Amino acid sequence: MNVPAYEYQGPLKTIVDTRAVVELVPTPPPSARALQDILHKARSLKGLTLEEAAAILNIEEEAELKMVYQAAADVKERVYGRRIVLFAPLYISNYCSNNCLYCAFRRDNRGLKRRQLTPEEIGKEARALAEQGFQRVLLVAGEGGPGADIDYLCRAVEAVYRYSPLRIVHLNVAPQTVDGFRRLKEAGAGVYQCFQETYHPPTYRLMHPAGTKADYGWRLTVMHRAMAAGFGDVGMGPLLGLYDYRFEVLAAISHARSLEQAFGAGPHTMSVPRLRPALGAALKEVPYPLSDTAFRKVVAVYRLALPYVGLVLTTRERPELRDELVDMGISQISAGSCVSPGGYAEPEEPAAQFEVGDHRPLKAMVAMLLEHGHLPSFCTACYRLGRTGRRFTALAREGDIQRYCLPNALLSLKEYLVTQGPPELREQGNKVIAASLASIPDDHLRNEIARRLEGISRGQRDLHF
Repeated sequence: MNVPAYEYQGPLKTIVDTRAVVELVPTPPPSARALQDILHKARSLKGLTLEEAAAILNIEEEAELKMVYQAAADVKERVYGRRIVLFAPLYISNYCSNNCLYCAFRRDNRGLKRRQLTPEEIGKEARALAEQGFQRVLLVAGEGGPGADIDYLCRAVEAVYRYSPLRIVHLNVAPQTVDGFRRLKEAGAGVYQCFQETYHPPTYRLMHPAGTKADYGWRLTVMHRAMAAGFGDVGMGPLLGLYDYRFEVLAAISHARSLEQAFGAGPHTMSVPRLRPALGAALKEVPYPLSDTAFRKVVAVYRLALPYVGLVLTTRERPELRDELVDMGISQISAGSCVSPGGYAEPEEPAAQFEVGDHRPLKAMVAMLLEHGHLPSFCTACYRLGRTGRRFTALAREGDIQRYCLPNALLSLKEYLVTQGPPELREQGNKVIAASLASIPDDHLRNEIARRLEGISRGQRDLHF
């Protein structure tokens, strides 16, 4: 489908019809028989209607919720197998012209130490992450000041590739024009990620009183601009806790469906950030706190409704909950995150965007995933080989992306174990690789993976399918 590279001009309700979503929020939970039918359909990777998603979000019975959680785990395994992708954010600037009430980076927070990394400093931070074993990085910048300049952002992307061996750079930066996005794509950016924060217009206006971000429509249409400019893969998700989580989840699913209709591909990732305390934030309490049970429902419903998405869980959550949720549909997870500019290469005075809940380093997260029977993955192949956008969505929707996910997870894990993995993880990791390899029924594929694994042991690098 050819999508013209223009600024989005359609009615905002064609992206998210907030009135219709409000009416769906109180949908009663399904009957026992209806729930079985809904979950049977979801397991076949057909997704959920908004009505079905709303009904599941209102389930309170623990026995029924366990059925939902298991279905979400089954869908994730059918689409992506047991692999869990690992990544890290790299904050490059905390200057911001917005005044979001919940964020430490807000313009009026005079107590925050401001910093913008130079290209050389970005490269140093990227090298430090590569030395830990990461292969992908998410560049994050405040939405204002010099850190939001398109020339600076392009140089930041290029600096990662120039000064480090990291293989793919994703972006979480200020919304751009179509031309701006085109430049970022040409610089080598992979996924563009941006959070609407809240889809509820009155709450949005209250939480974003000043700055470019105060324009609800400009932000809501950002994914259309990014995809029109050539970003096949985009990432999104509301900030849970600003408004009723049921409304936000249904609105985010609606947003995803609007992208599918316009571009033939929905979001590549859906994140589940939950509001955290932030030093210097004007907002002192969570307006709409959601329990861990509600949070589990959010994860499960996203997985069932949008089976193809990479479901992202960050270090905002505490360790024990993160360990639980990787068994419930999460497919991407961050580790050892520093949420202020600098801090990976050498200790840096904290200037964090929010409080981190899980401080475990990468090696601890790899160990946890192995213990849970998952396959830690550092793969970057799809972005680099053009399996993005409509092509990726089509493969994931049919469960066929596993043809690439499993081999590439095995190869990237082997490279991690050989190059940066601590000795205590190598034996366990190699056992998981051997067991996964033995489970592949295709003799030709199994033998080819084994040949490449041996090549990595002999010193070859960056082998992938």
